[in-house]
This record gives sequence, C-alpha cells and structure tokens, in this order.
Amino acid sequence: MPRQTIALFVTLGLVCVSVNASAGEPLPRLKVSDNGRFLMTADGQPFFYLGDTAWELFHRLNREEAGLYLQNRAAKGFTVIQAVALAELDGLDTPNSSGHRPLIDRDPTRPDVRDGQDNDYWDHVDWVIDKAASLGLYLGLLPTWGDKWNKKWGVGPEIFTPAKAAVYGQWLGRRYRDRPIIWVLGGDRPVESDGHREVIRALARGLKEGDGGSHLMTFHPSGGQSSSAWFHDDAWLDFNMHQTGHRDRGAGWERIEADYGRTPVKPVLDGEPLYEDHPINFDPLKYGFSADWQVRRLAYWHVFAGACGHTYGCHNIWQMLAPGRKPISWAHRYWYESLDLWGAGDMQHAKRLMLSRPYFTRIPDQSLLASDVGADDEHCRATRDADGRYAFVYAPLGRKVSVHVDKLSGTSVRAWWYDPRHGTAAEIGVFDKQGPREFTPPIHGKGNDWVLVLDDAAQAFPPPGQ
Repeated sequence: MPRQTIALFVTLGLVCVSVNASAGEPLPRLKVSDNGRFLMTADGQPFFYLGDTAWELFHRLNREEAGLYLQNRAAKGFTVIQAVALAELDGLDTPNSSGHRPLIDRDPTRPDVRDGQDNDYWDHVDWVIDKAASLGLYLGLLPTWGDKWNKKWGVGPEIFTPAKAAVYGQWLGRRYRDRPIIWVLGGDRPVESDGHREVIRALARGLKEGDGGSHLMTFHPSGGQSSSAWFHDDAWLDFNMHQTGHRDRGAGWERIEADYGRTPVKPVLDGEPLYEDHPINFDPLKYGFSADWQVRRLAYWHVFAGACGHTYGCHNIWQMLAPGRKPISWAHRYWYESLDLWGAGDMQHAKRLMLSRPYFTRIPDQSLLASDVGADDEHCRATRDADGRYAFVYAPLGRKVSVHVDKLSGTSVRAWWYDPRHGTAAEIGVFDKQGPREFTPPIHGKGNDWVLVLDDAAQAFPPPGQ
C-alpha cells in the first residue's frame, strides 16, 4: 500500500480516537512518576510527552486557523503544543489577528485585559488553550520568549526584572490555574548572569504562587544546552529540557544521557530538535533542507537514551509563515502547506511503540548491543525493560545488529521488526535465548530505519505499537 494511502487511513482513525478520548471530560493533571524518570497522569497512567513547536500560535493565527492546526496535531497523536504568550516575532508591538496586544506599555505587570469576551489578547489565548484541551492536547505554555529577559538577538525589548517577573507569573498562574498547562520557562536564550537567573526563578515562584503548584514546570534553553546547566537542583524544575538545535550532526542523545545520570533524578526530553524542512546547518544552498528521516531518528535516539518524550518541529509552522509575512531563515512553504509533512505523521509511531509495552520500568541499556554501536548516521540505540521482559534496538540505516538476547527474561525470545515510517510490525520468529544473535532488517540505506523489538515470549505481548 502506498505511504500516502496508509497515512490517510491512520490520520482519519486518530481523529476519532483523539476527539472521543477527551469529549466531555477535563484533561487529568500531570505529575512526575514515582521513580522520577517519566511523566504520568494523576491517576497513574503513562503520559508520553509528544510535543510540537507552534511558537507563534497565539500571536499569528486567528481562531479558524488555530482550530485547523490543533485538529491536525490531535489527529497525528501529539499530546503537547508548545506556544508562547509573549511571542518572539515582535509579539509586544505587532498585534494578533484581532488587533490586540498582550501588555499595556510593554509592562508585564499590566496585562491588557478588558471586560467582556473576545475583547483582548488573553481572551484569544484562553480560546486556543480550551480548543486544544477539547482535542486532548496540553499547552506547553511559555510565559515569554527569551528575548524579553535576555535580548542577545532578535526583537526584544528586555522588559523583565525579578520583581516584574514575579507579578506577571502570579497573574498568569491565577488565570490558567485550572487549565491543562505545562509551564515552559526560558525561550531559546542562555542564562548569562545572576540577573537572568533571578528573573527565571522569580517567574517560577510567581507561577507557583498563582496556580498553587498545580502544573509541571521546565525550562527551554538555547541550542546545544540543557536546563540542567542552571536549574537542575531547583525544586521548581520538574523535568529537564534541552535543545539539540538545527544542525544535522546535532545528535543530542549525549545530553539526554548526561541528564539521565544526574541526581536528584528528573525526567528529561528534547524540547527543540532539528526541525523538519529546516535549512541544514543554516545553509540550504550547500546542504538542502532536513527530511523526515533526519527528524525521525532524533526521536528514537533520544527516547531510547532515556527521554520521557520528544518534541517535533517544522520550520514553516513554528513561525506560522503565510502570504505577506517575511520568512525566517529561508522558510519556503506556508504553514498550512506543511501540516502533513511525513516527519510529523511519523512521530505518533514512536509514542505508540513506547506505550505498547510496560512503561515505567524502561531503562536505556547500550550493553544490549553485541555489535559496534556505530557513529554518526549509523549510531544504534538500545533500551529495555528493567526486568528483561522486552528490549528495543534502533537501527537508523537498517544496519545489521547483534544483540545479547540473554539479557531478557524467560527461556525464549519473540522478535519483531517495527517500521517507524508506518507504525507496522512484522514478526521475525521465536528463538531460544542463547548467546548473541544477529538480526538483519528487511531493507537498508538512508531513510530505512527500523526498530528491533525483542519480547520474552512468555509475556504474550501484542504486536509492537498496538
């Protein structure tokens, strides 16, 4: 069956699932799992953070457009939409689609709030958050982009002091206390002074005072950095977030490994990897634009290295490029033409795979590999159940892998090939659990990545991804 046809069936099916799952019921609160490695709902269900970067969602889209975008992402299995209240692209002075600005006189202690419904910028933010929730989506809400506290580059201006950050945080926390929010501080800027650090801490403190500590909180850093560099030991930081950035060789799994090994134990994920359709190394003439397989492998590398989820991004979508808007960094398609790029559709398959096996007991384990782990494009990652009930091995170019199957429990192993492009699984067979065993993917080469799934046959797990 052609990939296009399969994608259509998957999308149509997921629309029904996403809408029906949340119909008439508020989304549950989120918290960190008891072992400190994962996110979960308040009632103990696994929560796989599958994010999408829609930084300019509130600022540039009207309600019809926002609804179209959110429905598309819900249909593709995303669980979190990352968007910015005080947006990067002149978000203080350029009004939103309704002609409204977020603040009076650029003062974060004076949000521009007016009586009645649909009369101000924040009414629009409310509507988008509620629309997302109706589709089963949480908002990874950035109170501000980082240029408002460390201009460094971009539009700015810097408007935050610690005192103003605390007041703004209190107001924002109170307003969204009962909505399905994950607070994401930072906004693509480094912490370069004690003053920067105090602004962030004051904002975190204000948010917690306002919402009563009812939402998870993290920090979105600039490229090649992790929140752990500045805030790992801070009690307000519930999980670490790093940004791989947008260079082809930015693997990112090294920082996942580093944060996974820190104490106190906290979950970690990549909140901004290489975007799909982004100019590679910021040089499209020399390197072209990133493809689906390049963004897809990051998801598997990072999750298998210990991440509790992953964020996808599309270069044309984060900025909501549309006719009449100046493209940022060689964006060359409009946002609505980019909704169904292959990489976006592929993200759901990673989530489904992880949720198809016992979730909270998964650990990274490169010692599973009896063969060379490989470098660069060929790098393989392995993860398994702590009790040995299953194991996953990611082979990005479809290379042969040799695995220590004796690390699994039981006396025999059921093996599968899981296709990250379509979310389908094909059984290889059942084998005695003896010595290293070599497995060869069905096809190999660039874009032909595979996940080897090994199950303790006695567990009788369903096919991977189901």
